[in-house]
Amino acid sequence: MAGTKTDPRRSAGGGRPSNVWSDAERAAMRAGARERRSSARPGSAEERAEGERDLLEKIAQMPERDRAMAERIHAVVTASAPALAPKTYYGMPAYALDGKTVCFFKPASKFKERYATFGFEQRASLDDGAMWPVSFALLELTPAVEQQIAALVKRAADKA
Repeated sequence: MAGTKTDPRRSAGGGRPSNVWSDAERAAMRAGARERRSSARPGSAEERAEGERDLLEKIAQMPERDRAMAERIHAVVTASAPALAPKTYYGMPAYALDGKTVCFFKPASKFKERYATFGFEQRASLDDGAMWPVSFALLELTPAVEQQIAALVKRAADKA
C-alpha cells in the first residue's frame, strides 16, 4: 500500500523477520538441544553426578551477583527436594524428576535482564485455581524468599 512503512526486520522477500532470535536465545536453544541429546537414561547415579557437574560449571561461569544467588538456590533446592536431579536446561541451572525439568534458575545476565528468575515447568503442577504464578522475579535472596522457594520446590517435587 502506498504510504505505509515496512518493518525493517522483515526480509526483502516479505517472509519472516531475518533476526527473530538474539544471539543469547540462539545459544540457549543450542544448549537445550545438546542437553536433550546427552541425557539418554536420566536417573542413574552417574548421570546425576554429570548433571550436577554441568550445573556447577554453569554457575561458576556466572557474574558474581548471579553466581551467589544460584549457589544459594542450589543449596535450597537440593536440601528441600533431594529427589530432584541437578541438570542444565537451555544452559541454565535446573532440577528434574525422571529426566523432566521441574524448576530452573535463569540468571539476570542470561538475557541481560534486570532481575533473575526462578521458574517452574508444567511438571511441577503448582495449580491453584484458574491462575497461578510459575515464574518469580528475584532481586535478592533473603531468608524469607529462600523459605518460599523451599516450600514451592518441595510441593512441586511431591506433585511431579
